Parts: sequence; C-alpha cells; structure tokens
Amino acid sequence: MADIWSQRRASRYGRYDGGPDPLAPPVDLAEALDEIGEDVMAGYSPERALRELLRRGAGDRQGLDDLARRVAERRRELLERHDLDGTLQEVRELLDAAVLEERKQLARDVEMDDGDRALREMQLDSLPPNAAAAVSELASYDWQSREARETYEQIKDLLGRELLDQRFQGMKQALENATDEDRAAIDAMLTDLNELLEKRERGEDTPEDFEEFMRQHGEHFPEQPGSLDELLDAMAARAAAAQRMLASMSPEQRQQLMELSAQAFGSPQLMESLARLDSHLQALRPGEDWTGSEQMGGEGAQGVGLGDGTGVFQDLAELDALSEQLSQSYGGARMDDLDLDALARQLGDDASTSARELQQLERALREAGTLQRGSDGALRLTPKAMRQLGRSLLRDVAQRMSGRQGQRDMDRAGAAGERSGATRAWAFGDTEPWDVTRTVTNAITRTVGEGGSATSGVRLQVDDVEVQETEARTQAAVALLVDTSFSMAMDGRWVPMKRTALALHTLIRSRFRGDALQLVGFGRHAEVMEIEQLTALDARWEKGTNLHHALLLANRHFRRHPNAQPVLLVVTDGEPTSHLEAGGEVFFSYPPHPLTVAHAVRELDTSMRLGAQTTFFRLGEDPGLARFIEQMARRVDGRVVAPELDDLGAAVVGSYLGGRAGRSGGAGGSMGDWFGGRGFWVGD
Repeated sequence: MADIWSQRRASRYGRYDGGPDPLAPPVDLAEALDEIGEDVMAGYSPERALRELLRRGAGDRQGLDDLARRVAERRRELLERHDLDGTLQEVRELLDAAVLEERKQLARDVEMDDGDRALREMQLDSLPPNAAAAVSELASYDWQSREARETYEQIKDLLGRELLDQRFQGMKQALENATDEDRAAIDAMLTDLNELLEKRERGEDTPEDFEEFMRQHGEHFPEQPGSLDELLDAMAARAAAAQRMLASMSPEQRQQLMELSAQAFGSPQLMESLARLDSHLQALRPGEDWTGSEQMGGEGAQGVGLGDGTGVFQDLAELDALSEQLSQSYGGARMDDLDLDALARQLGDDASTSARELQQLERALREAGTLQRGSDGALRLTPKAMRQLGRSLLRDVAQRMSGRQGQRDMDRAGAAGERSGATRAWAFGDTEPWDVTRTVTNAITRTVGEGGSATSGVRLQVDDVEVQETEARTQAAVALLVDTSFSMAMDGRWVPMKRTALALHTLIRSRFRGDALQLVGFGRHAEVMEIEQLTALDARWEKGTNLHHALLLANRHFRRHPNAQPVLLVVTDGEPTSHLEAGGEVFFSYPPHPLTVAHAVRELDTSMRLGAQTTFFRLGEDPGLARFIEQMARRVDGRVVAPELDDLGAAVVGSYLGGRAGRSGGAGGSMGDWFGGRGFWVGD
C-alpha cells in the first residue's frame, strides 16, 4: 500500500508540451490505402498517389496543401501589415519632442539675450525636413533645455540599440537606459567576436576559444549556442535578414538610415564593428540570402523598427523554407524534412500537429509493408497492400449486394459443408472445422522460429489456427475480359473497371482458390494481365475494341482447364472495331466492319461449344451497342447486364457467384439470383 501511495505522490501533471497528441485518433491505414489505391487505379504511380494523399490530407486531417495555403496567407499578412519606416518615425517623434521642449525653454527664459534667442529660434526654424540631416545639424547645437538635450540623446541611444537589435535579438530592450559601462561591454563583445570569426576564417579557432568567448560574453546570447557553428548559423540568418530589410527600403529611407547610423551611441565605432561583423558573416555563410528584397506595406500598415523589422524578415525566410518543405517537389523530398518547430512558431500548434500526423501516416504506410521500392527505385504497392485493397473493395461490393438481396453477412466458402481439401487462416466468425495438422504444424514452426523447442511444449496462438474450407461446386475457369479502349478512360469508366477486376480477383484468390481466373484487357489488341499490371495500367488513348483477340485468349484459357466449368465475363462500352488477321496484324475500322463482327461472333460460338456461361456487362447508353450485345448474348444463351458504374463490381461478382445451377446443385440461374450457385458468401 505504501508503494502505491508513493507512486501516486510521484505523479506529475503539466501542460501539453506539443508532442504527439495522446487524444488524436490513430492513423487509419486502411482508409489511406483505399485512397492511394483509387489514385493508382486512375493511372497514378504509387509514389504520386502517396504524394497526392499527403497533399490533400487523410480523413479530417489537414494536408500539405492546406498547410501551404496557410503559410502563404501568413506571409502575405506580414508583408501587408508592416512598413519599414518605424525607426525613422521614432527618430522624427523624438526630434520633434526635443525641438518643442527647446522652443518652450527659449520662450520662458527672460534672462536670455534677445539676439541670442532670435538666432536660436532661426536655427530651429531652418532645420531641414530630412530627419537624418536635422539630427546631424543639431549635433553641435547648445541646448538650453535639459529635457530637450536628454530627448535628443535618446535618438543616439535608440539608433545604437536598433542597430544592435538587428544582429542580436533582444538588444533593444536589454540596453534600454544603458550606462556607459553597458556600452563598453558591448564594444568589448563585438571586438572579441570579430577576432573569433577572423580566427575561423583562417582556420585557427579551437573549441576552447569559443568556450572562453561564451564565458566572458554569454549573457548577450540567451539562446546559449553549443558551438561556434550554431552561433554563426543564428547570427548569419539574422544579419542576412537585416540586409534584405535594408534592400527593401526606398532609396530615401536607406540614405537617411545610413546617415543616422553614424550618430549611434554618439560614436562611429559601433558602425565600424558591425560592418566588420557583417563582412565576416557573409564570408563564413555565403549560402544565406544577402541580396533579396520584399515589397512591404499596405493600407493600415504599421511601421517597424530595425530590430523588429529584421525579425519580420527572418519570419519571411522561415515561411519560404516551410513553403518549399511543404511542396515536397525537390529531389529526395521526405515528410521528415518538415520543420515542426517552425510550423508551430508561424502557424500554431495545430499546424505542427497536423504535419506530425502526416509524417506518422507516411511512416506507417512504409513500415506496415504496404509500400516498397523496387530495384529501379520506384515505389510500388506490395502484394500485402493489393490484398488489403482488394478486401476493402470486396466489402464494398458485399454491402451493395446484401443491400439489394436482403442477405446477411456470412463467412463460408461453401454451401453444403463438403470439404474442398483447401485450408485458410481462421478469421473471426468462422465455423468450419479446424485443420488440426496444419494448426499444430504452424504452432511448432512458430515456436522453433522464436528460439523455443518443440520438446519443451508448444502453445497455440490465434494466428496458428487454420480451418478447412468447404466446397459445394465444381471448379470454374473464369475469364474476365475488360475493355481498355480510349472510350473507357474518356467516359470515366477506367477506375470502376479496375475496381471490379480487383474485387473479383480478391474473391477468387481468398475464397474460391480452386477456380482459375484469367484477366484479359482488350483495346486495339488484347493481352493477358496480372492483377498488379491491370490496376497500375495507365489510360490507353488508342482507338480499337478487339473483342475477337480477347475471346481467342479466353478460349485458350478454357482449353487449359478441360475439367472446369468455363465462365466468360465481358465488360465493354463499345462494339468491336478491330480484329486479328491471319498473320497477326491488327485490322481496325470504324464503324465496325462486317468482317470484324464475324471474327468476334466465330470466337464467341467457340466459347459456347466449350460450355462457357457468358455474361455481357454493357456500359453506356449507345443504342447500337445495346442491340449488338443483345444479339450476341441471345446467340450463346447468355445474359446482358447494364449496371450503373457504381454497381459494376457488384454485378460482375454477383454473376460469378450466381453461376449456372448445375455447378453447385442449387436451383435457378437467373441473373437476379446473385448467390444461388457460389454458396452463401456475401461479406468478408
């Protein structure tokens, strides 16, 4: 009990420090993979698909584009909100106040000689409108008012503090009401710093030199740099921002500041030391932007002093760097390049959290085995990712089918409970009998692989369990023929076609592995494709619908499986406009040539003689296509389905599941009975 009490007393609570949000929802890899898969099937490379996902964001999370937009808005706000004459305005205000106090003193000093008073008033009246010239002219003026003299001296003090604040952030406030000893300490620091940088230029500096410098002058560097390089990076960035600010001023503003700088602290020594410092920093950090400029100011803009203005230009540089990082458009760009601290400074903690979540999403996708680089360096979806994507599409198909048929989800591979001889990993909801041999073998293999010994005992885990699949149908040889002509891409049917192929492929590979599936894409010519090839296929902007060639390949597939029930599924949006000649050349004609139609009909008749159950899936509302497909289907006692694009996957999978009654011993075989022949499978 005492231990528990001591643990409770040791607990500490505090503000959230900006790390990973413990209340944030977990990264949804399945949802992210679905979105990547959609883009891949639309023709994007996996690399580009991942980049697009990160750009638009996943779920409710902000994407890179949202963050980049906020960065651009923040940059525009800084440019419009600030004007660069803040220091000149302060100088004018102090100068006007000093002159006013002097006039008051001249007016009330009754003992002053009238001629002397008139001479002084004339000198004040004739001051040039240029603030720098006026300050310079009053440098030798014999002030009669103590308040006026002190106010005038504040101008020199202000200029010195502003010039130092340009190079050392916070100096303006730190040196307010500074004494002569404070100014002497600054002079000594600048002298030692210039000597240290000169050593670095000659390659003669040592860590001990930096440590000694920080020991003597560390109070002027509250950020406490750990090395001379860290100090150089910070100072060069600020000095370069000061140069860009100066370049952004009007020529008149720039000239006045140059003239006023000579009055800083009443001595030109400060400007000499700062000029040396800038020279060393430019030599040691030439990669900084020392020459850029910005168009500042807008309606209602507020003037900023030299120090604050330099900070604004540092913010602008940081925003430019963030914009480049968020673009991810440079070679070797990675999400880990994002400066989360800079995002938090410029946009707030919510932006930093969003970027961190995008980093975690990219990292999780790579580490989860869904994306990998091939030997050519290109990013690809792994087989695991293809299976996950296929299962997701299959669930969507199942929901559409169960919604229309009123079926409940079940997880059975066969209807009659007859064992197929195949096994699969157990999943929640399975009621099939265990395959004890496979289950125990898996447990032993895992135990030995983990460094254990089978003789010391084996404990079963859920992942070890395999169940026996049941079968209630004959084997099927399935040929899915998908139109890949240019009209499919032009009319928005490209992605639904790929989704359909992947859903059917996943169903057969996971539930009906005894069936043989062949995917055939046909445009100007036809070719057998693996599912990875088809899903990654770019839109082909070529004319031609070579159904003849596709049927040739399908019939060859049926002949290779003489003991299987042939199932022919054809997805198309156009009449056949090309065929293969005897020598292998492609003949094309639009409108369809009678010879092309005859070749397609002859191969379709061959499919019928091989016993193929045929279903045409007609896309589009072309009356000519509808008449042609109806005639073709009637010729071979097949079916025609004209689904909406969203229902294409459900229609094709339903046709495969429905099948011919004789294959499963069930009753009925109409297209409306999507489930009769392939068992009771509806969902995953």
